[in-house]
Amino acid sequence: MSGSANRPVGRRAFVLAAGAAAGTALTGTAHAAAFGYSDDGSNYVVDTGAQLVFKVSKSTGDLTSLVFRGTEYQGYGGMNSHIESGLGASTVGIRQSGSTILVSVTHGTLKHYYAARSGENNIYLWTDKADTSVSATRYIVRVKKGAFLNDEPDSYTYAPTTIEASDVFRKSDGQTRSKHYSKRRVMDYDYVGWSAGGVGLWVVRSNHEKASGGPFYRSLLRHQSADGGGLYEILYYGQNQTEAQRFGLQGPYVIAFTDGGAPSSALFPGTLTTPWADALGISGYVPASGRGKVAGVGISGRNTAYPYTVGLANAAAQYWGSARSSDGWFSIAGVLPGTYTLTVFKGELAVYTTSVSVSAGGTTTLNTIALPSSNDPAGASAIWRIGDWNGTPGGFKNADLMTYAHPSDGRAASWTGNVVIGGGGETAAFPCYLWKDVNSGILVYFRLTAAQAAAAHTLRIGVTTAYANGRPQISVNDTWTSAIPSPPTQPNTRSLTNGSYRGNNHTFTYSVPASAWKTDTSQYNVLRIDVVSGSGATGFLSAGTAIDAIDLLA
Repeated sequence: MSGSANRPVGRRAFVLAAGAAAGTALTGTAHAAAFGYSDDGSNYVVDTGAQLVFKVSKSTGDLTSLVFRGTEYQGYGGMNSHIESGLGASTVGIRQSGSTILVSVTHGTLKHYYAARSGENNIYLWTDKADTSVSATRYIVRVKKGAFLNDEPDSYTYAPTTIEASDVFRKSDGQTRSKHYSKRRVMDYDYVGWSAGGVGLWVVRSNHEKASGGPFYRSLLRHQSADGGGLYEILYYGQNQTEAQRFGLQGPYVIAFTDGGAPSSALFPGTLTTPWADALGISGYVPASGRGKVAGVGISGRNTAYPYTVGLANAAAQYWGSARSSDGWFSIAGVLPGTYTLTVFKGELAVYTTSVSVSAGGTTTLNTIALPSSNDPAGASAIWRIGDWNGTPGGFKNADLMTYAHPSDGRAASWTGNVVIGGGGETAAFPCYLWKDVNSGILVYFRLTAAQAAAAHTLRIGVTTAYANGRPQISVNDTWTSAIPSPPTQPNTRSLTNGSYRGNNHTFTYSVPASAWKTDTSQYNVLRIDVVSGSGATGFLSAGTAIDAIDLLA
């Protein structure tokens, strides 16, 4: 901003009557205070007219102070809250439009915004990243030491021993901690934060339309360390990423203070509307009138034991919505105009795709989507099956723990151990992950009838991701060995050790000849599964893969 917006203005010039306050207050009725801003020389000081006063550096655009009810919450380790690790020298302006104050920050091609509404204990943020010339993949709210304490999976306050890179730690009781261990997929949360002493501090996420990875992606959400804590809004996260970075405006995301309870659901993605921001001149901003909607009357052919999700994605944006359990009805609103690939997921496994176009102000209505039975691998008749074809390692040994712990965590069951088909509990006995240097060579014992042993069969291994090109090679009864399969395209960063099994789901198929089977039906056939790759390090950083399902087709 320029001109009069940069002139220091006393707060009292902007005192509003109580009836002028707009938006959703999160901490009850706002007290009588002076809504407005001033200039202390180094910062723009914004008083929301409620219980929150914050400062933004005039030289860098950093958030330098967060005072709620007279208590400072900003800062740990001498650092401010900011984009990435701080933008550095930037052009910063401020102006008021009625009951809204907008702070604008420009750094090269990047533009960032803070907005305050009269009578609210919220700060609304937008970030417009146009290209890769500026490193900006996250916003971090840095909270001072002692304000909130926790020992959650994404905390490392009480985990002094480093066990991997510089970001995975072990406590004395064997439990592991890392800022990566969020437990939750993007679609599973609307906000992150802490509450203590009658105060809640939260970051309400944006709709992530310009982020990447889809609805099932897992990324940094927060962390707690010895000198303070951090709350994140991830604009783009490279760990175990399946998509290219998208560019454009992300937001609003919200820094919200409360009386200790959860932030108002009125701020949640898909619920929050910001018509008051339509005329603020935010770069890349598209109002509701410039967006469209996709609605489906239903999805037939579903397996009702699983949740179904519908995703929209193209190079510019991504969206998703849950399909109704009763009939598969879905509705996805607030979509930017364009042509998208629509994907139906059973659990996290893609079972249908089509193309849809969205226009501004319009609704694209789809007739009932009929899922072809051939698209779901679970529909094939199998002699035996370990796991469920749902795009996740759910149900396998250690699977639940691996979304919030390192594989070396003391709570993990042994990663080794063979499996016998027919005794029950095969899935729970089979490890969710296989590594070349940890548990490669696991054996599966099974019997075949005379008729089954007389025929060739297809064996399938579904995987959800892989590290260092890890992929399975099989052998049967020490007499037949498959070729080494080509590695599918997978993310090229850590995955299995930082809480994420989600990659590009892939199914390996092996045609096993009849000559490989034992003809004595009283004897077990033995399947050996090895992890092969020429890359990777050692231990849990050796080449590895995450299992979705394994079956032998009839």
